[in-house]
Amino acid sequence: MQTKNTSFPGAESCGSVACSASIPAGPAVARPANAAGRAFRIATMDCSAEESEIRRALEPIPNIRSLGFQLGARTLTIDAAEEAYPLALEAIRKAGFDPRPAAAGAHGNAGGHSGPAHDHAHDGDHDHEHGFGSGISRLVAALVLATGAEVISFFAPDALAWKAAGMAVSALAIWLAGIDTYKKGMAALLRGRLNINALMAVAVTGAFLIGQWPEAAMVMALYAIAELIEARAVDRARNAIKGLLDLTPEQALMLAPDGSWVLTPVAQVPLEATVRIKPGERVPMDGVVVKGNSAINQAPITGESIPVDKAAGDKVFAGTINETGELELRVTAASNNTTLARIIHAVEQAQGSRAPTQRFVDRFAAVYTPAVFAVAVAVAAFMPLLTSLTWLEALYKALVLLVIACPCALVISTPVTVVSGLSAAARRGILIKGGTYLEEARLLKAVALDKTGTVTEGKPKLVDWRVWGDAEEEPTREAAASLADRSDHPVSRAIASGLDLDVAAVHDFTALPGRGVQGVIRDRNLLLGNHRLVHESGLCTPELELELARHEQQGRTVTLLADATHVLALFAVADTIRETSRQAIADLKAIGVTPVMLTGDNNATAHAIAAQAGIDDARGDLLPEAKLEAIKDMQQRYGVTGMTGDGINDAPALAQADIGFAMGGAGTDTAMEAADVVIMNDNLEQIAETVRLSQRTHSILWQNIALALGIKSIFLVLAVFGSATMWMAVFADMGASLLVVGNGLRLLRAKNR
Repeated sequence: MQTKNTSFPGAESCGSVACSASIPAGPAVARPANAAGRAFRIATMDCSAEESEIRRALEPIPNIRSLGFQLGARTLTIDAAEEAYPLALEAIRKAGFDPRPAAAGAHGNAGGHSGPAHDHAHDGDHDHEHGFGSGISRLVAALVLATGAEVISFFAPDALAWKAAGMAVSALAIWLAGIDTYKKGMAALLRGRLNINALMAVAVTGAFLIGQWPEAAMVMALYAIAELIEARAVDRARNAIKGLLDLTPEQALMLAPDGSWVLTPVAQVPLEATVRIKPGERVPMDGVVVKGNSAINQAPITGESIPVDKAAGDKVFAGTINETGELELRVTAASNNTTLARIIHAVEQAQGSRAPTQRFVDRFAAVYTPAVFAVAVAVAAFMPLLTSLTWLEALYKALVLLVIACPCALVISTPVTVVSGLSAAARRGILIKGGTYLEEARLLKAVALDKTGTVTEGKPKLVDWRVWGDAEEEPTREAAASLADRSDHPVSRAIASGLDLDVAAVHDFTALPGRGVQGVIRDRNLLLGNHRLVHESGLCTPELELELARHEQQGRTVTLLADATHVLALFAVADTIRETSRQAIADLKAIGVTPVMLTGDNNATAHAIAAQAGIDDARGDLLPEAKLEAIKDMQQRYGVTGMTGDGINDAPALAQADIGFAMGGAGTDTAMEAADVVIMNDNLEQIAETVRLSQRTHSILWQNIALALGIKSIFLVLAVFGSATMWMAVFADMGASLLVVGNGLRLLRAKNR
C-alpha cells in the first residue's frame, strides 16, 4: 500500500500531450485554499507531463518557494520572491507555454470559484493550442487545404508547377494545424526532450522534405482534429463534478435590517444572515433551518434519491432543492466555502494525485518512447544496408515509427479513467481523496467499524435512569445534566436532552478520552463516565455490577455519576442501528471483506449491537490507543484494512488503517480532512460500493493499457516489416487514444449495484 497522501493528481489529456513520458511528472503541490502567490492560467497545460516540463523549466530559478498546479483548471500558482516572477514567466515561455494572469477567484477559495456565480470565461473552452491552432475554423481550413494537396498530388503528380502549388498548399495546411506543435516541438528538442510535439514536428518535416508533402499535410491536420476531439472528451471527465456548482442560485432572498426581504447576490450575503427559500427553489447557501418544514432533495451533496425532511435546527446545503414548504435559514458558510464548493475543490485536488497504475505507466512510457525512437534511427541507418529498401523508403519507415513512438494513448489510458472514477464516486456521495485510494480500495480484506454514528444512528436516547445509594435526586440530576451539557459526545448529549434541566456552573471541566468527563460543581468534584472509569476509580460494588450487566445485555450504554467515594446515579442510553447497516454488512461479506466492530462501549453492548447488524467480530472497551492496536492486529490477521469512524475520536485508528472512511461527512470539516474517503450520506452501504467501483476502475485501467499497447505493437511490426503509412500511424495513435478515453468515460455512466 502507498503511504497516505492527500495531494491530488491531474488527468492527462494526452492527445495534446506534450506528453513526453520520458520523465514522469512529480505530484502537484497541494496548496491550501488561502495559499499565497500569484495564479497564472496556461491554456495548453492539461497534462502531467506538461506539468513536468514546466517544473524542469523553473528548477534553475532561485527564490521560488512552491508551485501549485491545478491541471483541470489549467492554472499554476507560483509562490516566490518578487524578483523571481519575471524570470519564472520567461522560463515558462521558453518552454513553449503562454502563462497569463488568472482571473480573480482562480485560487484562494474552495474550488477556485468566487462563489456560485463564478467566472465561466474559461470553463469548458479548450483554448488548447497543442498542434491545432486556436479554433475550429483554423482546423477546418487546414483540413480543406490538406485535401486539396492530396487532389493535386493525385491528378498532377509530375507537373512542376502543380507540384510547387501542392507543396505551397501543404505547407500552409501544416502551418495552420501545426504551428504551435512546431514551436513547442523545437523548444523540447532544444532541451533534449522527446515529447509528442517534437516527434510530430520531426516526422512531418521529414515527410515533407522527402516528397511526401500531401501526406505530411493530411497527417498534421488529422492529428490536430483528433487531438481536439480527445481533449473535449477528457474535459468531460474533468468537468463532470464542477458543473454541480452551477446548481446554486446566484442570488438569495435575504432578511434586511429593516425587516424587508431583499434579493441579494450570494457573494454579498454575510454569515448569520437569514435567507428565505420558497418551494421548488434551490438552496443558495449552507445554513440551519430557523423556521418552517420541508422535504429537501440532497442528491447533489449525498447522492440520496429520496428527499429528506427538514425542520428547525436541521442543516441544509447549498445546491439542494427545497421541494415542499417555505424555509428560513441562518447562513453558516460563505458562498465560496459551502459544502458543495468544498466537495468540488476536494475532487479537483484528487484529480491531481497519481494512482499506482498511473505511476507504472509513466515509468514504462519513459522507456518506451526513446526505445522506439532508437528503433526508428536504426531503421533509417541500417535497413538500406541490410535489405533492398532505398534510403528514402527507409527514412519514410523511420518517420512512421516516430509517430508510433508517441506515448499518448498509453499515458492517457490511466488518468482519464481515474478522473472518471473519482467523479462517479462523488456523484454518489462518496468523496475519495485521490486515485491511490480509488484504485487500492479493491484490495480491502477487512473493515473496522466504529459503533456510534457508524453502525448505529448515533442519536441515542435516555431510556432509563436511577439514583444510586442514598444520593438526593434533584441535585444529582442537576449535576449529571450540567456535566453532560459540557460534552459533545452523543451519549452525553442524550443524557442532557433526556434530563432537560437548567444546568449549574461547572469549573475545572476536563474530558477523559474513552472514559467520560469530570468537573467541579458547587465545590464538589464529580465524574460522569462509563463503566471502565468507575471501575478504575474503585467504586464498583457487586450490586452495581449486576445492575450494569442487566442494562448492557439489552444493548444499552450505561453512564455513571460519581464523587470521590460513591456512585450517585446511573443513566442507561440506547441507540438503534441504521436501517442500512444489516444490508451493508451483508454486502461487505459478499465481496469478501470482513467487518469488525471496534468501540469504546462495553463488551456486552458491543456484542448486542453487532449481533443485530450481523457482525461476527465485535471488540468493546477500547480506548483510542487500543483501537489503534486493534487495527494493527487486523492488518496482520487479514491484510489490507480499512477503518470507518467519525474522523475525530478515531483519528489514530484512521491514520493507521490502509484506507480511512469517515461517516457523516456533510458539513464536517474535520471528517473531510481526517479520512481518505468520506461517505457524505452516512450510508454504510457506500463502503462496499467504493470497493466495487475500485474493482471496475482497476479493470478498465488494465483494459486501456492492453488496448494501447496492443494497437501500438501491431503497427510497430507493420511499420518495420510491412507497409504501414504515416496515415495509419496517426490513426493508430489517435484512434487508440480515443478508444481508451471512451472506455474510461464508461465509469461516469456506471450505476450503483
